[in-house]
This record gives sequence, C-alpha cells and structure tokens, in this order.
Amino acid sequence: MTESEGARNDKKGWSLRGILNEVRDDEAISLLYFKGRGLYNKITVIISASRRTDIPALYSQWFMNRIRAGWCLVPNPVNPGQVSHVSLKPEDVDAIVFWSKNPAPMLAHLEELDNSGFRYYFQFTLNDYPEALEPNIPSLDDRITTFLKLSEHLEPQRVIWRYDPIILSNITNIDFHREKFATIAGRLAGATRRVMLSIVHFYKKTDRRLSKLEQDGVSFDKEAISSPHIAYIIRDLASIAKQHNMESFTCASERDFTEFGMPPGRCVDGGLLHQLWGLPDHYPKDPYQRKHCRCSVSKDIGINDTCIQGCPYCYSTRNNDIAQRRYREHDPASPIMWQQVRTTW
Repeated sequence: MTESEGARNDKKGWSLRGILNEVRDDEAISLLYFKGRGLYNKITVIISASRRTDIPALYSQWFMNRIRAGWCLVPNPVNPGQVSHVSLKPEDVDAIVFWSKNPAPMLAHLEELDNSGFRYYFQFTLNDYPEALEPNIPSLDDRITTFLKLSEHLEPQRVIWRYDPIILSNITNIDFHREKFATIAGRLAGATRRVMLSIVHFYKKTDRRLSKLEQDGVSFDKEAISSPHIAYIIRDLASIAKQHNMESFTCASERDFTEFGMPPGRCVDGGLLHQLWGLPDHYPKDPYQRKHCRCSVSKDIGINDTCIQGCPYCYSTRNNDIAQRRYREHDPASPIMWQQVRTTW
C-alpha cells in the first residue's frame, strides 16, 4: 500500500496496518474488523481453501503454518481494507474443503491434519487439456498418481473429481471431451465416488484472456450452455461416470441437466459433511457465490490474482504478471497469504 493509499484509508476511519496490528494476538474466535469495530462470531464454519487460488499446490507451507498458529487473516476480495481474522482451530472448523489442480505438496501434511482432528475433503480438478489451456501443471500421469495417493490415504468419498470447466472449441470439441473424460474416469475408477462438471462461463476477464488464443486460430463456442449439443455430451459423460460407479453433478450451471442424468450439485456440500461425519446439514446457501451456485456457506481464505498456473479460462486471475509478482512477494510466515503492508509479526 502506498502512503497516499494509506492516507485515504485513514480518512475513512480505518487503515489496513491498524487492522493487522489489532489482530496479532491469537484469539480463539472469528474476528472481523471493519472501520475499527470488532464483530465477534462464536460459530463453527466450513473453510474453503480455496476458490480464489490453488493453496494446496502453491501455498501449502503457508497454510500449515496458519493451521499451527490457529488463525489467519483474509482480506475482502472487493474491499481489501476489510480484513477478517479467521480461526483455524479444530474446534472452530467444521471441515476444510481444498480446491486444487495439483495437491501433491499437501500429501506430506495430511497426517498432521488428521492428528490435529481436522475433517477435510478435496475438490481435485483433473482435465487433460492442451498446454495452451493449462500451461503450468504437472502431467496427467503425475496428477492421477497424486489423486490415487489421496484416495488411498483418505477414502474415495473425500476426493472429488472435477472435470471443470468444459470448454468447447476447435481444439477441444465434443469428441475430445468424450474421449478424455472416459480415459480419466477409467483410471480413477474406485478412487472417487463423485464428479463435478461445469460449462465455462465467458466473463469479460475470461473472454479477454482467451482472446489471445483466438489470435492463434483457436475458436471457442461461447454459447455452448444453450446449445443442444451440450446436453448430449452431458448425457454421455453422466453415463460414463455411472459405469465407473461415480455420481455426477453440475457446478453452478444456469441450465438444469437433471433430465440428462446430471442434476445440480454442491461443491462445498453440507450434505456430504453429514454423510462423512454426521454433522447436521444446517448450512444455508452461500449468498456470496454466483446466482446458480448451490454451495453451502463457507469462509474462503484465499486471495485472487495469486495463482501462477496460468490457465487462461481462470475466473480468479485477471493478470498473470500480477499473480507472478504476488507469488514472489508471498511470505509463508505471514498470517496473510499475500499482503501489501509489510510489518513485523
């Protein structure tokens, strides 16, 4: 944060530095500071780690440091000056939902999480896209090996496969998806019980980043969600999943594909927590997600524009240069995953 930004924030009655200094002590409750006032919530929560970035792949050491400390700081993605103090004590956390394309770095930490009494499961994105769409991730073989290791350590119900998002283009057409999905499903048979699918949404930032590939001759079907062809591919993928003893659900789809064998589902799923650990499914729908998202309410501890995997369809990264810079600036010892303010903790 520049001096001028700090001055503007001070005029509003709060400053990020002041907020960070206020919450340096290790409090047992969730604490939200806004304009210098504390709002206390003695409730357990689901922790999302994270929709905004790949914490298991890129920030696992930071995450484990915060687990050991029992808390972390999280800036509001819309108003970064609003910082939440989030308890990560086992007694304050109902469960942790990990989101990742490459959770291999977390494998070494699972025993510690287990011994600390945490409940958790993984949303593991596993596609087989050309390098132009997924440039900085391990090979498919390596990722499947990680998936199988996770499933062996946990159980199939706790490692959910995400075939996400489905992008229809002249290099990833319907036949491409049938073939890739069938191959991956066959290799994951017995290692998972659920697969989540979504159709890519062309937000302005997504459209802008994919336009670079269009300049290289890639053409995208931007109306795929309303095309009759997408229903056929959904039907086929649901059938393939069923053959491998996997239930399949759509993620945040504006179109309901239930009649084609794939109903809408929840990625952060209170119902699954009930099935796995007997927790009451009392969670409301998360009001801060997309309109058609059915996820249970959770607290996300990630920060946008910090993933360096470079997928041009990503909803959480506006600019790869910004993400690379923030990754370099990241301090695993800090209570906040990435911060503009430098201070001594």
